[in-house]
Amino acid sequence: MGKDSVKLIANNKKAYHDYFIEDTYEAGISLHGTEVKSLRMGKCSVKEAFIRIEKGEVFVYGMHISPYEKGNLFNRDPLRVKKLLMHRAEINKIIGKIAEKGYTLVPLKVYFKGSLVKVEVGLARGKKLYDKRADIAKKDMRREAEKDFKVRNLY
Repeated sequence: MGKDSVKLIANNKKAYHDYFIEDTYEAGISLHGTEVKSLRMGKCSVKEAFIRIEKGEVFVYGMHISPYEKGNLFNRDPLRVKKLLMHRAEINKIIGKIAEKGYTLVPLKVYFKGSLVKVEVGLARGKKLYDKRADIAKKDMRREAEKDFKVRNLY
């Protein structure tokens, strides 16, 4: 594995359904040894996770990293609050955007970049119910078009 190789661990599809993603940031994450080993095995979920900024520091809540099987007493709480590592200028920029109405921070992906664990953070604006319905309708139309295209090309 090279220095620039990216290996996806967890993806948050629900975030793309519930929010309009305006901007994305890459953040490091502060972890303990057994958590990293568990991530290498792909045991991570960010479906219910959310991000808060407290006293100029960024924290992710609800990110579940399953305990490592061979970790015994070194294992940490799977749902513990984890600190995200970002540059001060980025944090200040995000704080300014969140002060605007309707913006929130959501984790989009967790991945290995080389040997480091990274989290892709999305600056998101909530979708209304009709926006979600429109997205589902577009997806259905695209699926139907692909199906028709496939059927035509078989004959």
